[in-house]
Amino acid sequence: MTLRRPLSVAVPVAFALAVVLATAAGPEVTAVVTTVVALCATVACLVRAGRRRGRMRVVWAAFGLGALAGGTAADHTPGYLVMIPLVAVGMFLVPMPPRTGLEKIRGVVDALLITSALVALSYHLLLDPRLHTGPVWSTYAIADIALANVALVGISRLRRGVPDVRALTIAGGGLATLAVASGCAFAGHHRMAAAGWLAGFALLGLAAAREPVRAEPQPTHGERSDVLPYIIVVIGLVVGFVRLALGGTPSAVGTWTRSICVGLIIFRQALLMLETRRLTRDLEDRVGARTGDLQAREQRFRALVEQSTDSMAILEADSTVRYQSESVERIFGYPAEVLVGRRFCELAGRKVGGRVAAAIDEVKDTPGATTVFEIMLYHADGQARLAEMTITNLLDDPYVNGLVFNTRDINEAQELQASLRREAYHDALTGLASRAGFREQLADAVGRNSPDRVAILFLDLDGFKEINDSLGHDAGDHLLVHVAERLRRLLPAPRVVARLGGDEFAVIVEAENARDEAELIAMEIIAALAEPIGVDDRELHVSASIGIAADEAAGAGDIERLMRDADLAMYRAKDAGGNGYAAYEAKMHDAVVRRLELATDLRLALERDELVLHYQPKVDLRTGEIVGFEALVRWLHPTRGMVPPLEFIGVAEATGLIVPLGRWVLAEACRQSVAWGRPLKMAVNLSVRQFEAGDVAGMVAAVLAETGMPPGRLVLEMTESVLLTDTDDNLERIVSLKALGVQLAMDDFGTGYSSLAYLRRFPMDVLKIDRSFVDRLGGESEDEALVRTIVRLGQRFGMRTVAEGIENETQLSILREMGCDFAQGFLLSRPLPAPDATALLERGLPFAIAA
Repeated sequence: MTLRRPLSVAVPVAFALAVVLATAAGPEVTAVVTTVVALCATVACLVRAGRRRGRMRVVWAAFGLGALAGGTAADHTPGYLVMIPLVAVGMFLVPMPPRTGLEKIRGVVDALLITSALVALSYHLLLDPRLHTGPVWSTYAIADIALANVALVGISRLRRGVPDVRALTIAGGGLATLAVASGCAFAGHHRMAAAGWLAGFALLGLAAAREPVRAEPQPTHGERSDVLPYIIVVIGLVVGFVRLALGGTPSAVGTWTRSICVGLIIFRQALLMLETRRLTRDLEDRVGARTGDLQAREQRFRALVEQSTDSMAILEADSTVRYQSESVERIFGYPAEVLVGRRFCELAGRKVGGRVAAAIDEVKDTPGATTVFEIMLYHADGQARLAEMTITNLLDDPYVNGLVFNTRDINEAQELQASLRREAYHDALTGLASRAGFREQLADAVGRNSPDRVAILFLDLDGFKEINDSLGHDAGDHLLVHVAERLRRLLPAPRVVARLGGDEFAVIVEAENARDEAELIAMEIIAALAEPIGVDDRELHVSASIGIAADEAAGAGDIERLMRDADLAMYRAKDAGGNGYAAYEAKMHDAVVRRLELATDLRLALERDELVLHYQPKVDLRTGEIVGFEALVRWLHPTRGMVPPLEFIGVAEATGLIVPLGRWVLAEACRQSVAWGRPLKMAVNLSVRQFEAGDVAGMVAAVLAETGMPPGRLVLEMTESVLLTDTDDNLERIVSLKALGVQLAMDDFGTGYSSLAYLRRFPMDVLKIDRSFVDRLGGESEDEALVRTIVRLGQRFGMRTVAEGIENETQLSILREMGCDFAQGFLLSRPLPAPDATALLERGLPFAIAA
């Protein structure tokens, strides 16, 4: 049983009931009740002992046995003598917190003070008047002194941090009550003695039954225990003086005990002074250390603020600058002291100042409110700079009492974003519109024309792969540039000509009879390409397969279907032998059927283990060491042989097979990484479909647990299309992936929209520079500037940069000079099967990267 009611109520109630019972009932009834209460106290102490461990178990067991010995017999006297050593063992076995040497000496002095005072009290009240009664009664009187001494010294030893400190204090009070009750019996006050016996055992039982409190308020307990010896001494002195006032004669015992108490008190005060000095020194040392720590933190905070890429200021509600960080001079060219004390709205000019004033009005009435906006600020050199300003209302914060302005120069970032956007909508190699630009202009053309006025041509060069493989990528790029130039001359603006990627081109036709016009243009293109093209002192003959689709055939306004139809028609022209064109017809769905067959074969490939992984090494450009691999899937078809990913990944994406395929790739790559037993990073691609399929973080976590792959060695690569699709949901999924401890990489950076907002919002660790940028290194300075800006952008956002598609040493050298972290490409190594990759790890790269 445990008590939940406050003991401040239970203790006086127990005393009152004991006094009433001892006064109103006969001695026999009181003795029986006392025995019952003692048994209850015994049970409570033993139960509490069973719930404790170590020395506290012995403490409560000793209290329980003492209660059993002293309270259950009809005559308490013999059991009383047995109880005293039991409870003494329990009281002095209580585990104490660590104490200093001075504290231990003071504890001994306190025990001596209490003992001296109790001896004086017992002598004056009990022993002196009754020394003639014989040695037996004197023995029990000394036992009373011993029990009271055990109880009071035990209470004085209790400190904050002692287990069950409240319960032990109450138990000590109960033992002291039993000692007083025994003294009353010795003095002949039998009813008072009976009440004391009953109350003492009741207090012991209440202490054992008290429910422990996890956070007991104990700050004053140490102070009470420090005062307790003085209280006992004062009581002894008062009793002695009263005795003398009533006509008693001075005694040697009283004189000696008073002298001993005075000496001990003086000695105790000296100890307290020494402890006070020690505590003062410790406090001064801690205050000094704390002050030094605060100063160091202040200096560190000041250094962070001053070296920040943001300008931070604290303004009044009327825009008066109260504090301005020194970083403003580095960012905008103005010394901080020039701005402090002046109104920012007046300094910024009427237009910008009005925008800032409106933002202040927006947040000033709501504590903690924040607003973010872009404004044009002028640098001290007169140049206009686009800045992002964040205003936070901390007027009610007692440590700030102002509006916090964080201003960031985003002019360079915006220029980069605009440059990336231009790159996204224009093909860097040929200068034609890119796929994204083509889609946008096609949507505009369809939107402003009737269905029969819009058609498109999809053009794919015949045999381009063979040229690229035999003569190299540089020759292939030269060929693409020549083809683009011929198309531009044949179809000048406002005709829209685009390069969709690789060797694919597209044209938008707007005319009265767009389909017929598209067929005429197709014939002109075939004729224009019939003339040989000079590349590297060679004359190359190139032809094209052209697919034509009209908006009317596709379904009015459906540009996706229109592009799909043109693509199908182009494949029909290629299947017919190339160097020709084909217009879309409904029966071309046969091509779709073939794709479905490929999807069926791919599904079976997953079941038959026909897929294999090749690994392309990733090299540290500073050390030349292999730091990881990228896992690339290959399909070992039973009849077609090795199928490259370009031929089946699209089918997998379209059919949803990319989800189980992606999981297989992830698991196989992790197993291989664990098998290598080296701290290498393993990069694996994640597709949009995998994000849409469900709990991608759960899938990755399951694979990590299944393979034993350390999360920190896994790099998950995703293209910007992942970030552009269902942004909020994907942000949550990406954050869940990041929480696993894996690294995240943005693949093909710069080929999509490449909004800088994504870099701030998504927790990416790596930027992969697309091979199309790397291909152009060593050529135009603008191309190098763009790559250099991407590297710096990664450094600014705390990301590592990886350049892919490195094919010559010039590219490698330029990237090292730019500070790019890692590289991969055919120059370093082609993708290799696992055994060859293992061999490469053993022997290293075929050539050393210059230091």
